[in-house]
Amino acid sequence: MSQPWMHRRTLIACLTAGLLAPYRLQAAALPYRLMPDATEVRFTFRLSGQPQHGRIPVRTARIRIDPQNLARSQADITLDASRARTGLIFATEALKSPSVLNTARFPEIRFRSTRVRLGPDGRLSGGAQIGGELTLRGTTRPLTLQSALYRRPGTAANDLRELDVHLSGSLSRAAFGASGYPDLVADQVTLAIKARIRQAG
Repeated sequence: MSQPWMHRRTLIACLTAGLLAPYRLQAAALPYRLMPDATEVRFTFRLSGQPQHGRIPVRTARIRIDPQNLARSQADITLDASRARTGLIFATEALKSPSVLNTARFPEIRFRSTRVRLGPDGRLSGGAQIGGELTLRGTTRPLTLQSALYRRPGTAANDLRELDVHLSGSLSRAAFGASGYPDLVADQVTLAIKARIRQAG
């Protein structure tokens, strides 16, 4: 016949395992940091019907990738809107103006992932998507980015220390209140992000 103390030990062990399980899952996601020299956030807009390009630097980035369950990977990226640049001085000033990005009041743009949909091959490439929330001018709306994640050329299949990330998508600037100069600038803005990340620690 089992002793009461044995039941108590079993119960305590089960409770402890249950409490620690979320932490084990979280620990499986590895932290990565951006390599600034190999990272570029570009955007394209149409000015009087002609495509124009610009760049926005990254201010902070928190990235975690779970090699055992890629769908649990997470990203939280903040861009420095106050340092956004285009190839035209007047376009850069208009971009930062109160009727567009209003960088004096909203100097940051933030994207926080909320879900990851893997591609048909079960990877973060070949049709993978990262859904999340984009906060621009104090307005938060959903945004989905096409995703591709690659190992560095020449590395072993299990070498995930350094990875290349490609993200792309588009948004309506009017949806975020950045609707200035509608007669000159089209509403749709496309994004193209290339980044290199390295395991932290």
